[in-house]
Amino acid sequence: MTFDIAIVGGGIVGLATALKIQQKSPKLKVVILEKEAQLAKHQTGNNSGVIHSGLYYKPGSLKATNCLQGYKELVQFCEEESIPFELTGKVVVATREEQKPLLNNLLERGLQNGLTGTRAITLEELKEYEPHCAGVAAIHVPQTGIVDYYEVALAYGRKFIQHGGQIFYNHKVLKINRNGNLNVIITSDKVVEAKLVVNCAGLYSDKVAQMTSQKDVQVKIIPFRGEYYKLKKEKEYLVKNLIYPVPDPNFPFLGVHFTRMKKGGVEAGPNAVLAFKREGYKKSQVDLGELGETLAWPGFQKVAAKYWQTGFGELYRSFSKAAFTKALQELIPEIQQSDLEDGGAGVRAQACDRTGGLLDDFAIEETKTAINVLNAPSPAATSSLAIGGTIADMVVSRFD
Repeated sequence: MTFDIAIVGGGIVGLATALKIQQKSPKLKVVILEKEAQLAKHQTGNNSGVIHSGLYYKPGSLKATNCLQGYKELVQFCEEESIPFELTGKVVVATREEQKPLLNNLLERGLQNGLTGTRAITLEELKEYEPHCAGVAAIHVPQTGIVDYYEVALAYGRKFIQHGGQIFYNHKVLKINRNGNLNVIITSDKVVEAKLVVNCAGLYSDKVAQMTSQKDVQVKIIPFRGEYYKLKKEKEYLVKNLIYPVPDPNFPFLGVHFTRMKKGGVEAGPNAVLAFKREGYKKSQVDLGELGETLAWPGFQKVAAKYWQTGFGELYRSFSKAAFTKALQELIPEIQQSDLEDGGAGVRAQACDRTGGLLDDFAIEETKTAINVLNAPSPAATSSLAIGGTIADMVVSRFD
């Protein structure tokens, strides 16, 4: 079977890309190759469901521009498709005096990114937004919201199918060869030919990129598992909406926070620990081959040397509910260990280069035969339609 474009990966970014290509150039024949029996099983399906505002991202970066545009498009899409969502707002709270300058920097960045209404609030106002939250300073971000991204992804898929797109399930990509002007994609089910491959494979995006390239790919996906607790039903009153700490500017994770979920309940977390398998949602899930590749990667070795103290703290919280509770008590002091019950976990695909750089921005690289999305962590779900539009422009320009 021959297509114009084969998209590898049926997560929210792959689906949004397929939809945008279809909208921009309806004549192109597009197929999505998904290795699972369902869409959005991994990063999308384990997402905490936050509609991000664009507060954290460097002005002008791909994350900032795509998040701001993606936010608008996502809200519009949810309204048009009757997908439930709420723009709840959130507070970002400094719990120690030394965090105040970092909080001020966040506020300035948010204003530079056009977040009208984002402002510093008094501690009295903080108590109005979140009565049980404690801190020494805070900002309020009205643009933040909540949604079920699994529902969003399924809606993208439905619209793509309705307009003539095809999705092949249980089609794990094993190898990609070149035959003239075609990519010959060998999957676990059949052989598919396509003029162009768009790689949205998430946790395996580096592997698929290597299949499309004659040269070594210069990044490795390092899987970080984020583990959550949930507040017991009788304790959900402690959180009205979303409460975030001031993040460590050197570590690309937002720290443990509280999130009211659109599908119900309140999540507390996540931590960020190295997963011993790319799709390792439990501590017990280990793939020695994948773990060995991670540990052997020069960039990871440098990350481990630089952030070992942070990493040890995250790992300690993974095994100690008491330590996890203590981290949460910085934001809500009355939280007790007995208030928490086990929640889920997600795995973040974090690209790491050879020099030990944890890529902060989205990374999209083109070759003659492929477009590879090599780094699309949070806020990729919020940004999905904007990222999809960016990739669709690249695709359509080739076929024009």
